[in-house]
Amino acid sequence: MKARIWRKLHAEEAKRFDQVYELMGQTAGLSLGDAFGILQSGLTVAEFMARKERSQRKAAIKQARGQVDNALVADFLGAFIEQKTELSVVLAERSLLDTLLSEEAIAFTFERTGRLEKLQVVLIARRGDWERLMPTLDRDAKLTQKPAQVARQPDKRPYSDPRPFLPHIGQTVKLVMRNGITVEAPLLRVGRFDVLLGEPGHELFIPLHALLRFEAPPAPPEDDDDDEVSAAPPDFEG
Repeated sequence: MKARIWRKLHAEEAKRFDQVYELMGQTAGLSLGDAFGILQSGLTVAEFMARKERSQRKAAIKQARGQVDNALVADFLGAFIEQKTELSVVLAERSLLDTLLSEEAIAFTFERTGRLEKLQVVLIARRGDWERLMPTLDRDAKLTQKPAQVARQPDKRPYSDPRPFLPHIGQTVKLVMRNGITVEAPLLRVGRFDVLLGEPGHELFIPLHALLRFEAPPAPPEDDDDDEVSAAPPDFEG
């Protein structure tokens, strides 16, 4: 009985390898692992490779976010919660006046509005700061009338990797949001999912998912001397 099962499995395995090598012969550059994956998934070569590319992009974004310290941005929101600061919460087509009660991974909870998905938020600022700034801002007329949608998959958004923003901290940058609002101000902080712009004490909180365009001057060159000083020899590391 066992011998018959083994012979059957061996024959099926041999057939599978034949199919794999045939597929590799038909598709230039296809690896053995990908060929097996295609046969097991039942997808076409194009469908499988597209799915693989999406998975790789998602993994790369997750890794990139993990390399950025989020503490300063989290503390910024925490101060709003603790101080019960009155805020202007800018959405795609309207603004809210509210106070922040809590922050979750995918949502904010406000005192009057209740739970609000983060993807809906374009910008958060102190009420007084936003009321002073709003009349001076440029707006894209087309986006004001019809705001761009936010892709739920981070790899399909214009900006999900926070690392390209890091070299521009301290520089004046230009951000165009999905509802047409254009902000040109110093970049203060960069978190895993959001940035802070403006002046200390008058910051604008802007999620990366709300961005359509990002313009900045060339990043300043790295100081080799500073690198040598900051890179302590292993014997002196704490």
